[in-house]
Amino acid sequence: MKLPRHDAAAGRGGPRPGPEPGSLAEAEAAADGGTPAVSGSAYRVAFPRPAAGPLLQVSRRLLLALLVLVITVLVVYLDRGGYHDNANGSVSFLDSLYYSTVTLSTTGYGDIVPYSTGARLANTFLVTPLRVIFLIILVGTTLEVLTERTREQFRLKRWRRTLRDHVVIVGYGTKGRSAAQTLIGRGIPQSRIVIVDPSPKVVQAATDEGYVGVVGDATRNDVLIRAEVRDAKEIVIAAQRDDTAVLVTLTARQLNRRAHIVASVREEENAPLLRQSGANAVITSSSAAGRLLGLSMLSPSVGVVMDDLITYGSGLDLIERPVTKDEAGRAPRDLHDLVVSVKRGHRLLDHDDPEVTPLQLTDRLIAIHRAGPAAPRT
Repeated sequence: MKLPRHDAAAGRGGPRPGPEPGSLAEAEAAADGGTPAVSGSAYRVAFPRPAAGPLLQVSRRLLLALLVLVITVLVVYLDRGGYHDNANGSVSFLDSLYYSTVTLSTTGYGDIVPYSTGARLANTFLVTPLRVIFLIILVGTTLEVLTERTREQFRLKRWRRTLRDHVVIVGYGTKGRSAAQTLIGRGIPQSRIVIVDPSPKVVQAATDEGYVGVVGDATRNDVLIRAEVRDAKEIVIAAQRDDTAVLVTLTARQLNRRAHIVASVREEENAPLLRQSGANAVITSSSAAGRLLGLSMLSPSVGVVMDDLITYGSGLDLIERPVTKDEAGRAPRDLHDLVVSVKRGHRLLDHDDPEVTPLQLTDRLIAIHRAGPAAPRT
């Protein structure tokens, strides 16, 4: 196997340093959306959450505090006859505002006091709870942290209890992000996609987009267990380096014998090792890009069509779908979609194989399907 300088993500045990500043590994990681790995203590599951800036959070708390103050002023002012001001005996609106302010922020100074039964009951059952709410808002940062931790623990337990047959994507760089977008376009719910990446910043970006993310080195069993790999149906490995992809594949296959694993490698000579490690399918990114470049040079039109096929969501898409009742018994050439191959049982048959006619309900078609308006081609 072609093994360049072993990267941080392929190590096991203890803190692992990231790429050296200015090195090729750092440049590759930055180009593909990755960053250095983190130590084992930083492994965690991150859930998507709505973004709220500091100014918005402060504004919300100020508005809540103001609302509590306004309610208290109204309660006092509407029952102003039950209060006594030591200065002049009567309580005005300004006095109500003053009394509410000092009552909410302190225990009061005794210059304005409730003396009627109604005013004292209002202070007991209305003003006192409002004072507590006001204090909660003032110390809300600490309480918010405690509440957030409790909520995260609850979400984590519920997520682990309900997550089954999901998709785990290891590496959220350019390849991992494109894979996730394609899966969503094919109908996979975003809640069933889990992102694993060693960079907290990358995982934060994934959670901002609505995915569940796990921060950690995917070559470690405990990280993949946090991603619930043992119950996953599909595993996509889009690591930065080929040696890392091999280690992740071995680890994932050890944890889950039934999952369908698709891995990406840079060098074609490493593809057999990925298959021996347990990958069901291996995509050679450098060779595929090179073939597309060669096609575009020799025949620009072929290059445009190929680019259209691999770009999901517009123009032509290469899809796999079941045979419908109306299509059963017909020949592949008679269908609306352009059939490339027919999957019958465990065999993959060419579209012109005499055995595929007539089509059966149990067959699956690999066909070219128009997904949207055709893009202008030049």
